[in-house]
Amino acid sequence: MKKLWLIFYFIPVLFSQGQSLNPRSIISGPMLGQVELRTATLWLQVSADVSSVTLIYWKVGRPETFWQKNYDGDLGKEFNPIGIEIGGLDLNSHYEYQFILNHVKSTAAGSFYTKDLWQWRKPAPDFSFLTGSCAYFNDPVYDRPGKPYGGDSVIFETMATDTASFTLWLGDNWYTREVDILSSWGLWYRASRDRAQPVLQHLLKAMPQYAIWDDHDFGPDNSGFSYGLKEVSRKIFMKYWCNPFYGEDNKGIYSQISYSDVDLFLTDDRYFRSADEMEDSIGGKPNPDKHFFGDKQLKWLEDALVQSHATFKIIVIGSQTLNPLSTDEGFYKYSFEYQTLMEFLSRSDTKGVLFLTGDRHHSEIIKTERPGNYDLYDITVSPFTSGVSRVRGAETNNPSRVPGSLVEERNYAKIGVEGKKNDRILKVQFRGVDGKILYNWNISEKKLMR
Repeated sequence: MKKLWLIFYFIPVLFSQGQSLNPRSIISGPMLGQVELRTATLWLQVSADVSSVTLIYWKVGRPETFWQKNYDGDLGKEFNPIGIEIGGLDLNSHYEYQFILNHVKSTAAGSFYTKDLWQWRKPAPDFSFLTGSCAYFNDPVYDRPGKPYGGDSVIFETMATDTASFTLWLGDNWYTREVDILSSWGLWYRASRDRAQPVLQHLLKAMPQYAIWDDHDFGPDNSGFSYGLKEVSRKIFMKYWCNPFYGEDNKGIYSQISYSDVDLFLTDDRYFRSADEMEDSIGGKPNPDKHFFGDKQLKWLEDALVQSHATFKIIVIGSQTLNPLSTDEGFYKYSFEYQTLMEFLSRSDTKGVLFLTGDRHHSEIIKTERPGNYDLYDITVSPFTSGVSRVRGAETNNPSRVPGSLVEERNYAKIGVEGKKNDRILKVQFRGVDGKILYNWNISEKKLMR
């Protein structure tokens, strides 16, 4: 990174004199990726005619502080999602940025705030984040016949105007179709096409974006370990999101993010996952060969939980976790690993654990009681825009559901953490397409300890 001590007002001369930019050079973005104390990642998808990308940025109100960083990766391909990480930023500061494409100033611009260094200096700051799952954008030529599955996408405009520190996508962030899942090109096309939807663009740059995946943005419906193009899916995920890291040893996409006194463990429920239909028990005992997280990821999760000193430790999973009556996919149907994690949580006396999940096409909060220990909760948020799935059968009056928490319409959640030290409260609001509050639920940190 090269620092230039130039006057801001000369920027147009430096980059755009005598040149013009193809208005279609920006396919999607800009998007804010991970923003930390002294670093930030900015994302953009450009067309094949773009041969050079430069990011310029400066502190708001300080035009003389002007830096630039050139993108040194590959360009000129059919799909060109790029991320540029910048460092050496000041704490708790407001920056503006702009992308320069082919040496011409573009309309891809925005601003961001770096985090404040509160540790050892002041109380953990209050904050909130937005979350949800299942974003389906209709593509009529390739969709199944009948009523369109995707609903009103204005929910993303609503979210863009909501005040929050970041957005966390809980999987099924785009939906592969039959025409996509058998080729690398198809997988790239789906990610590129859906990310480019105009209704998404304000949200993408309004706040940092993080994600996990589930089956539909990984591959076919209910897919897992045996999907032959999973390495392509992993590469696409890493190109279209800006998480801190992606698994270990080039396997999986699990990661971790921290904000204030909350740690979120972003798990991968697909890359290592055995087929749902594999027998769950052998000889009356859980089948150790039926994997959900896989041995390596499960050990990482356990170790990361022990390492964490966060007030709230949120385990983020694409599939629902605790619901004993669901007939759909879920972690509870992988008894060996499910019991392994539950036994670990009891044995280690890890405080402040909750689950945050998607997939079900309705929202609800499931509670599991543990004799001699605090209750566990699974906060499920779904769907953004895909079809709504109403509960049926035994789930209609599920005794494990927190009363009143069932939301059977398109929605997102706003989750906030606030309060004084040792008395922090986690607040959950399910919000409708227009931002209207559909359900409120709170839990104190004191309720999540033995």
